[in-house]
Amino acid sequence: MSARRRIGSIQSVRLCPVLLVAILLLGSVPSGCRRSPGPVTVTFLDPEGLPDLGRRRLPTDTALEEFTHETGIRVNHLPAPEDNREHFLLVRKLLQERVSTPDVYGIDCIWSGALSDYLVDLSPYLPSELPSQVPDILSSYMVGGKLVAMPYHPNVGVLYYRTDLLLKYGYSTPPRTWNELERMAVRIEKGERAQGEKDFWGFVWPGSISEGFTSTALEWQASAGGGRIIESDRTISINNPNAMRAWDRAAHWIGWISPPSVLAYEEWDASNAFWISGRAAFTRGWSDYLLLRSREVPFRDRAGMTSVPGEKNVRVSTFGGFSLGVSRSSAHKPEAIRLVQFLARREAQVEASRPRSEMLKPSQIFEAPRILSNLYPTLDMPGSVPGAEVVERPSTLTGANYDAVSLAYVRALHPVLAGQAKSPAAVAALEKELVRITGFEPAPK
Repeated sequence: MSARRRIGSIQSVRLCPVLLVAILLLGSVPSGCRRSPGPVTVTFLDPEGLPDLGRRRLPTDTALEEFTHETGIRVNHLPAPEDNREHFLLVRKLLQERVSTPDVYGIDCIWSGALSDYLVDLSPYLPSELPSQVPDILSSYMVGGKLVAMPYHPNVGVLYYRTDLLLKYGYSTPPRTWNELERMAVRIEKGERAQGEKDFWGFVWPGSISEGFTSTALEWQASAGGGRIIESDRTISINNPNAMRAWDRAAHWIGWISPPSVLAYEEWDASNAFWISGRAAFTRGWSDYLLLRSREVPFRDRAGMTSVPGEKNVRVSTFGGFSLGVSRSSAHKPEAIRLVQFLARREAQVEASRPRSEMLKPSQIFEAPRILSNLYPTLDMPGSVPGAEVVERPSTLTGANYDAVSLAYVRALHPVLAGQAKSPAAVAALEKELVRITGFEPAPK
């Protein structure tokens, strides 16, 4: 993998997780040990620090250079592992071992409960930044009344669609329900294949055993009335007819409107099939793709964004994204907190002044999730029907057990989609496994 460029005092490299751990541990000292005097360097482990094909909404080297110029504090800018689960395991290892480096971590919204004991309560340090935050987003990072991370790049699940193909096949609006998506996808797929696009598919999505798959499948299930795996009263709700129906519907897609290989797709496999090669009519993605994708990406100007479809006028989008957390073991807490304050303020300023040219055109956005109007004030969202509501994964409820819960969920669902298991047996076995992992009780039948 190629290294990112180096600017002034800011360094950013792409490293495998094992090598990254070794470097960080060698460069750190136990909390409380004295360091030799000199310019302070804050290390930032950035989940969005890897290069890709488009512009990224992230603290660029230029932004960090501005911070250094303003404060005199240098920043060692390191990328995190690309896989979300690998990233979580790395962050948890470093925090549990109480190493003094990194100082600032990119924290996924699903990690708050698992990592809260190791992160600084930021609420006393951000009095001017917190009032402008969306309450539903802020709550994802509140644990025991403490703000363990500052929301930075929030995200929600959306459906992207080919505007040119919908027009070509006579559709005036994107699908609102799964039935509508199926009808559109199969018609467009057949039409494009008849014209020589033999590898064209109607609908692609990340189906590998990963956290991205949990986010996608939760939308299917919750929109069908199947609950959110574990409910707010700490009952395990997965074993219900609506969840089974959602799983069976998705299993029917395999080989029909979705390729069999979709069960091995990572996030970027599905994204590239849609945005780069143009081999799909629809894809499930994250809302920040509309800002990540540059004008040079082949199908950007032929893409539209809408809410994820649902059933009976119920549409939901999984909440995601990253925040900024400060390690309680950091040898430079004041400087690390200053970096979080700076990035939060700068992000708000950048968003408020973002040119329309960097976003999708208004005609490409239809009934987007409601929360986006709060996240992006400059974003027009036409459409007469309100967009999707947000659904959260049960990460705060399950705390340190969430990773095991999520992994059990996708491992139970995968064989059903592959035609190797039946949904009633799969959800019954999953219910028992979740009882074992969490100690929670099943919901009343």
